[in-house]
Amino acid sequence: MQKPLAYRMRPTNIDEVVGQQHLVGPHKIIRRMVEAKMLSSMILYGPPGIGKTSIASAIAGSTKYAFRMLNAATDSKKDLQIVAAEAKMSGTVVLMLDEIHRLDKTKQDFLLPLLESGSIILIGATTENPYINISPAIRSRVQIFELKPLDSDDLKHAVKRALNDDQNGLGKYNVKLDENALDLLVSSTNGDLRSILNGLELSVMSTKAAEDGSVHIDLQSIEESVQRKAISSDKDGDSHYDVMSAFQKSIRGSDPDAALLYLARLLEAGDLTFAIRRLMVCAYEDVGLANPQACARAVQAAQVAQMVGLPEARIPLADAVIDLCLCPKSNSGMVAIDSALDDVRNGKANSIPDDLKDAHYSGAKKLGHGVGYKFPHDYPNAWVDQQYLPNNLINKKYYQPNNTGKYEQALNLRIQQIHEWKMNSKRSPNNYDN
Repeated sequence: MQKPLAYRMRPTNIDEVVGQQHLVGPHKIIRRMVEAKMLSSMILYGPPGIGKTSIASAIAGSTKYAFRMLNAATDSKKDLQIVAAEAKMSGTVVLMLDEIHRLDKTKQDFLLPLLESGSIILIGATTENPYINISPAIRSRVQIFELKPLDSDDLKHAVKRALNDDQNGLGKYNVKLDENALDLLVSSTNGDLRSILNGLELSVMSTKAAEDGSVHIDLQSIEESVQRKAISSDKDGDSHYDVMSAFQKSIRGSDPDAALLYLARLLEAGDLTFAIRRLMVCAYEDVGLANPQACARAVQAAQVAQMVGLPEARIPLADAVIDLCLCPKSNSGMVAIDSALDDVRNGKANSIPDDLKDAHYSGAKKLGHGVGYKFPHDYPNAWVDQQYLPNNLINKKYYQPNNTGKYEQALNLRIQQIHEWKMNSKRSPNNYDN
């Protein structure tokens, strides 16, 4: 039985990888590793179907190492032992380990010394954030690379390459693919190239050839193969990311009608997960402290939508979109944390006042850690004037209240009240001593 098109079109060298030029392009890190034959174990993470297995296959093909594939969730320790035995006999083996975030401790303990010795070059693949879902023991022995979503040009290039490849692709079928069918094909699966190629093959293999031997693939054929209807309002070929951008900007701009239209386009295209994710981002990025209750309601609506799925998910999401659109807006929280991150990244936040440092260990007092700290609950209004910011940032103001909503107006009043207490304590310090 012939293997699926996506399997057959896997790259055999680094030049055939689709997209991911930040990793495999000229002078980029993975290409440099391959060219120098200085491979190290790595974890590739990103959404499904964007090239994790392709890069692993290309690395193995470019270096001529044996290439084996296992799944951390379904394959056993015995399967790993077989790969290890092969590496011991024939030299280095490149092991592609899918779903590496599900690697249990027994398999992990078996792998660690093999990674240390370099007999196995591990290429782990995961859709989960490895900094959260991969054990520190594995992370410390690998490099971590994030793969980027493939853009429409990358996807179209891959489709056309498959159509022209006589050996592994569909070149022998003389396929004539309509442009609007190609547009739907590359926009219907959230950038999942594996699904795109397999949907294309299904369409080609199930379409009767014309008298001249050609196979004509039109929009209806692709709709049936990928089980997606072309969105009629998307005649100009707007990408998935353009719709997402318009969705958030419409919420930010307080236009519920436009926001509902773009939500409908996302849902009709099957982008429920992306719509939910963007909705929650909008809630905290664009409404934020202007109406925290609306943010909580958006999260609740997102949870309900995930539980019930489409088509019912459209109802709580529509309610949340209207709610967020008509809320007052504030991005003061995002501006504040971005300003603080900027100082951290520029090395301005390396010190901590001694009285704020941890004092729960022997010898802390000798270092002056925790000495002089004033416990706010021991003072009137549970507040006492003392320094919290480092000396070099003592007058820094990260949070600047936005008075568009009642909640943040109340926060601003509280800031003003604390400022007054601070001024009073400077005038009459004894009033604030315990």
